[in-house]
Amino acid sequence: MNLKSLNSSTNWQRLTPYLFLLPALLLLGLTVFWPAFQAFYLSFTRFEYDLTEAPQWVGLANFQKLFADPIFLQTLWNTLLYLLCVVPVLVAAPLGLAILVNQKLRGIAWFRAAYYTPVVISMVVAGIAWKWLYAETGLLNQLLQLLGLVRAGEEIPWLTSPKFALFSVMAVTIWKGLGYYMVIYLAGLQAIPAELYEAGAIDGSDGIRKHWDITVPLMKPYLLLVAVISAISATKVFEEVYIMTQGGPRSSSKTIVYYLYEKAFRELEMSYACTIGLVLFLLILGLSVINLKLADIRGRVS
Repeated sequence: MNLKSLNSSTNWQRLTPYLFLLPALLLLGLTVFWPAFQAFYLSFTRFEYDLTEAPQWVGLANFQKLFADPIFLQTLWNTLLYLLCVVPVLVAAPLGLAILVNQKLRGIAWFRAAYYTPVVISMVVAGIAWKWLYAETGLLNQLLQLLGLVRAGEEIPWLTSPKFALFSVMAVTIWKGLGYYMVIYLAGLQAIPAELYEAGAIDGSDGIRKHWDITVPLMKPYLLLVAVISAISATKVFEEVYIMTQGGPRSSSKTIVYYLYEKAFRELEMSYACTIGLVLFLLILGLSVINLKLADIRGRVS
């Protein structure tokens, strides 16, 4: 074999992996990258109401309108509040739950299945069920009346009061996500050798303290993973709001994604909706970068 044919064969070997990836890249390009590029372009145009007309370039006008929009600013605050309230709970509570179901007890598999059941339930079904529970004559208010915490005729308006609506939706998100993140933590816990806990017990690290000294440091990669996933999910929450409150009352439970949906598919302001989507993308990108930087700092310190 001469040198020319050898080089040709080597070049083909280098190209082979990319040829295998080419169908997937084409599919992603048509379904993800090209629509994303179009949305980016439309955020700098006026394309609304009559969608048969060509988009008109308006530069940064949509962004000026966006940051002067009081409803968008409220939805931005609602989304950030959602993030600050939901993520810490979904990082900490599933870890405690995973520690509990990681015990070697009879019937523990049934408890794991029970805690994971909300994950497999459709969000539509869960949202309707919780909407009934939150009703003024629903089970939750009736239970509070039986306990003497609420008087008859003074039921708590869980979904119809601006004070409670957003937090009521948060509770459903937490309930739905506990089992999912518990399974992630459970995989990490089962990878920790039992000998470490035995050695810790000899040094006086037992009971709850052993989890602080041994479990939490070894679970840092899983804690970071759950923090990133739950943060991204919290910024993109939509189904719960759509089913339970429709963004009300008075936009108190409206999130960025729900506002984007309203502008795009109810009011047909496509260019404005694309601008909201671009801001949401930058917000999620920023959260991801911050999480990665924090993880890098923690890794260097430890």
